[in-house]
Amino acid sequence: MQGTPLILDGGLATELEKRGLQIQEEPLWSAKILHTNPKAIKDVHYGFLESGSDVITTATYQASIEGFLKHLGLKPEEAQQLLMSGVRLAKETATDFMSNCAVADRKVPLVAGSLGPYGAFLHDGSEYTGAYANQLSVEELKDWHRPQLHCLVAAGADLIAMETIPSLKEAEALVELLREFPDTKAWLAFSCKDAQCISDGNKFSEAVQVAGKSTQLVAVGVNCSPPALVKPLLESATSHKSANRSWVVYPNSGEAWDRTTGWKTVTRTSFTELSIEWKKQGALWIGGCCRVGPNDIADLKHHLT
Repeated sequence: MQGTPLILDGGLATELEKRGLQIQEEPLWSAKILHTNPKAIKDVHYGFLESGSDVITTATYQASIEGFLKHLGLKPEEAQQLLMSGVRLAKETATDFMSNCAVADRKVPLVAGSLGPYGAFLHDGSEYTGAYANQLSVEELKDWHRPQLHCLVAAGADLIAMETIPSLKEAEALVELLREFPDTKAWLAFSCKDAQCISDGNKFSEAVQVAGKSTQLVAVGVNCSPPALVKPLLESATSHKSANRSWVVYPNSGEAWDRTTGWKTVTRTSFTELSIEWKKQGALWIGGCCRVGPNDIADLKHHLT
């Protein structure tokens, strides 16, 4: 599959932190800012749009009805409305941007509703191991994700970003759940532990085969993993990817987070150089995750489109 890639955004939480908002030890992570400072979220969305993002992702990765009830003391209907507000803020920002945009052929930005893994709700780092899936059935995972997916769809997200999924079982649950929303499109992106495997130890090639069971997925791929892993991961599963489905790729900066010391500084891999390879491999949705900012996105836009 060839074509001009759609450029995604980067690390929303990273940009919120640059604005002085403390979220690292917050159990709701950036989703809390939906409640406390929605304007800051719109400002971040707008910054990525100015840098060239064709797709902005909602601040709902760590949002859940259960989490809002537990940590904010909201009533169920209030929790639903707060989760839906993530889509509304992104769509309002896209509308504002287009009304001010002087570029004649600028694409109308898409809004991807972020649906994070169950491990994000647990706030224990298990979105990078998937260990919780051993204690849950596919049906239990579907039941947990259903309220969040319903809110994102009802709020009018253009598609759903099922992202940072660490577990083959959770991927199976999400693919099955998506069928309950037959008019909804999505992508499925996995967190990966090495050049062959997703975070729970299963082969990335098996995860791609699970994605192949859905006609609603526009892309499958990798996010929130080191950029150097992307090329070998895609190579390992190329024969299993459906011809009508592209890759989605938005890794982190390559830096590592330590709960005690914070971000570990490393020599950052050139996103530009690597992203050209990802495009050659068939990636049509390309962006960044943690520690990837508007300047990185502008660089991607310049070199890939």
